[in-house]
This record gives sequence, structure tokens and C-alpha cells, in this order.
Amino acid sequence: MSKAETENPPAESATGPAHPLELSEETLREMVEGATERIVEHLRTLPEQPLSYTEGGAELARSLREDLPESGQPYSELLELVFERCLSLTYNTASPGYLAFIPGGGLPHAAVADLIADTVNRYVGVFVAAPGLVQLEVNVTRWFCQMVGYPETARGLLTTGGSLANFTALYTARRERLPDNFLKGILYCSDQVHHSIMKAAMLAGFPEGNIRVVPSDEHCRMQLDALKEQIESDRESDLQPFLVVGSAGTVNTGAIDDLVALADLAAEQELWFHVDGAYGGFFVLTERGRERFEGLDRADSISLDPHKGLFLPYGTGCLVVRDDAALKRAHHVAAAYMPPLQDDLEQIDFSESSPELSRDFRGLRVWLPLKMHGVGVFRQALAEKLDLAQWACDELSQIDGIEIVAEPQLSIVAFRLTRPGSSEAELEVLNRDLQQRINDKQHVFLTSTNLDGRYVIRICVLSFRTHLDRMEQCLEDIRQAVQEISEDTYSS
Repeated sequence: MSKAETENPPAESATGPAHPLELSEETLREMVEGATERIVEHLRTLPEQPLSYTEGGAELARSLREDLPESGQPYSELLELVFERCLSLTYNTASPGYLAFIPGGGLPHAAVADLIADTVNRYVGVFVAAPGLVQLEVNVTRWFCQMVGYPETARGLLTTGGSLANFTALYTARRERLPDNFLKGILYCSDQVHHSIMKAAMLAGFPEGNIRVVPSDEHCRMQLDALKEQIESDRESDLQPFLVVGSAGTVNTGAIDDLVALADLAAEQELWFHVDGAYGGFFVLTERGRERFEGLDRADSISLDPHKGLFLPYGTGCLVVRDDAALKRAHHVAAAYMPPLQDDLEQIDFSESSPELSRDFRGLRVWLPLKMHGVGVFRQALAEKLDLAQWACDELSQIDGIEIVAEPQLSIVAFRLTRPGSSEAELEVLNRDLQQRINDKQHVFLTSTNLDGRYVIRICVLSFRTHLDRMEQCLEDIRQAVQEISEDTYSS
């Protein structure tokens, strides 16, 4: 560009502004206000919106396919496309009736934080680039370390979710416990562990055969005797046990492994002890959670998901590690084009502690709601979810024909409808029918799992919007569905 062009930029043409990507203040305000109006209306009607309406979704997706656009389209039309067409066919994960899988939160505070973070667009991968913003995120991860009972020397980092947290932990454990030729390394987990552990192992370079899946007991907890036998057998085979994964709340039932016993065994066998607390970890804020998670603070690393237990939007995970230097030892790679990196443990370069160099400033979406409300509000909300799950279990146990397959250890209860003399195949058909009838009422959305060959229905309570009124509706829908099945059977 010539000096004249730099000093005298092109004037706005008849077809639009000279620099259209640079929004005017008026246009930016109109965009934000337009989005805000849509968001407020969406949240106002959220409790009445369908829970799981996706019929015609494939046709909708096909209708949205398009080539790269050469010219633009009015913003109002794009908002309408998103809110009126795309959002209409989804699982309504933000609804108070979403009791499926592991509910995500979606605190609006975080959306405001992301608007700020994305607009200022500061780089927080290294300390020197944004010391104040990095410190806010460091504060958040240190709060998490305090929550789980870690010492001052512990370190954490925010990730996109539990999967990346588990991968980072497993990779760090590999670098800490195994030689460069690590293919004799063996890791152990229960048959109830989240599948991201298996994926993390494979991504970290381990063959599937190096993953030992240990059976669980009648409470869905890892069988310690079986674990010990497997470790002994592997050592006798000249293999290298190096990692055991415990669960602080499984996805299937919310089961909690014996963390004290696992910590003892890991110390005795010199294994890295990782705890997957992505679903359940933040229940440690409650008195009941602290009691049930005894031994959690002895883990070498813990994965947590603020987008579950702290009700934040999807894409907000965390890993905390007891040895603050382990992450850096595992991930440090030098590059001439990088700015000076830190040796001071108070000045953290996140790029030195994780697989990510480029990363968004995700700390603000955690920091803002915690600073606005204080942790006590979150503690109360989590205690409410424990209460609601136990209440649902108690109510279910009073329905004729309902079997409680897994009582709540946290905020999940698993149940099924039974009939004397029915085979497991017949019971699966029966419970699929029951689940469909419940979900068709569109007050709640429940999902299922398989426990030891049994098809069971799950209730998972973890939305900050879910309270007793919605749980009462859930139980009423279950009672009605059971009655409908009984009447249909009798009439046939």
C-alpha cells in the first residue's frame, strides 16, 4: 500500500464502507442488542420448550448445506436462521427438564464473559503477553486445587473438557513414570470408567492391549483384589504398570471408587494415581461430597469439568496436578520465535503445561460467576442436586414394578421396570418402551445405559435450573408411563 493510500484511506463507496470488517459503533451495538433480545426471549421460554425434538433433523441439515458465500446476508436473517431453524431441532441441554447423559449448565454470566474475552482477544498462552489476565485464570485453577485439598505447590490448567484433561494427565504420567521406549507400560481402570480414558491412552501411543479393564463390584466400584492380581501378573510378565485411574463419579451411575485404597495401592506400587472427577469432582464442595471423596487429595492428577459441576457452558474443563513441575516437564518444547518463558512458579505460561499453544481466554467465564456469587452459592446448588437425586430414588422405589438398579452415590439414579419371568431381552424392550413414553411427554428427557447386561434408565440431576418442581413432574410422568404400559398389557 502506498504512502498516499495509507494517509488517505479509501472513502466509503456506494456499495458499503471501505473496511466492512471494522464494524461501526452503531452496527456493533445493533448486533449485540439484537442477539440479546433473542437470548432473553429464548431463556424466558426455556422451561416450556421441547426437550428432545429432532425429527426431521437430517432434512434440516441437508437444507442448510451451501457453497462458500461470496457476498453477505443481513444479520437479522442470520439470527433468525440460528434461533428459529437450527435451535428448533436439538436436545434441549439447557432445560430444567434435561436429566439425560450428564447435563451441561450454560450460566449466562459465562456468555457475557466470553463476549468480553473474545472482543479484547488477548493472548494468554504465555504470561508476558497478558500478566493480569493470565493471573485471573491462574487464580481459578488454584481455587480448584484448594477445592480438592491440594497443597500450595499444585498447579492446574483449563481445558476444553474432561477428554483433553484426561489425555493431558495420562500423557504427563507416561512422561513421569516410563522411559522413552514406553510400550511395556500398562494402565488400569474399571469397566465403568469414561471412554475418554481409553481414547487418551491410544492418543498417547499405547496399544489397546496395554489397557487393563478391571471388573467392578455390585456397586459399580473397581474391584481392588482383581486390580492387585492384574498388577502382579503384569509385573511377572516383565511389563511396566505405571498408572491407575479411579473414578470420582462414573457417568453410568455416579459410582465412586475406593479412593483411599487406590491411593494406598498406587503409593505401594509406585503408580501414577489419576482420578476422573469430570462429572462428580465438584461435589467435593459439599460436606457429603468431601466425605465420599476421601482420598481424592492424594491423587497425582484430577480431571474436573466446570461445564458440569459448576454449571458453565460446554468447552470448560480442567486438570489439576499435585506436582506443579510435572506438567512443564512433560510439555516443554523450546522455540526461537517464542517470547521469554517463565521459571518463576508464580508466573505461569499455559503453553508450557498443555498440548495447546493457541488457546482462548477461557478463564474469564469461570472467574466472573465465581467472583459475582462466591463459592457458597455453587455449594448450595450442588447439595440441592444430591437431595433431588435421593428424593427421586425414594419416590421410584414406591412404584410397583420399579427396581432401583443403582442408588445415588452422587446425583444419578438408575432404575428399570421389571416383570416376573421376563428375560433380559424382554425387559429391554419393556424399558425402551417406558423410556420413550416418558420422553414423549416432553417434560423431561431421560437416557439409558447398560449395567451388567441390563438395560436401565438413568436420571441425572445436574442443571442449575432443575428444582423440586421439575423432579415432581418427572416422577409423575414415570408413574403415568408405568400405568399406561400396565393398561396396554391388560387390554391386549
